[in-house]
Amino acid sequence: HPSRLDKRMGSTGSKPEALPPITYDKDGKQLGRYSGKKVCCSCPDTKAKRDECVVQNGEAKCGDFIEAHKACLRNEGFDIK
Repeated sequence: HPSRLDKRMGSTGSKPEALPPITYDKDGKQLGRYSGKKVCCSCPDTKAKRDECVVQNGEAKCGDFIEAHKACLRNEGFDIK
């Protein structure tokens, strides 16, 4: 997202931090840039909290847990919308 990149770069002319390369497993599934794990195995803590909330309360009431898990996956380097 360009506006986020511009804010990080500031006016000092510094270059954005280079990301590790995207890697894939033998089946072509993307692995986390930082952990090297598959998306299904990344962020187990936020995944468990999200899943427990959805089972107990329904997806509509678990937005904070869902967004926390998405943020964690993004931090691992996955392209999560």
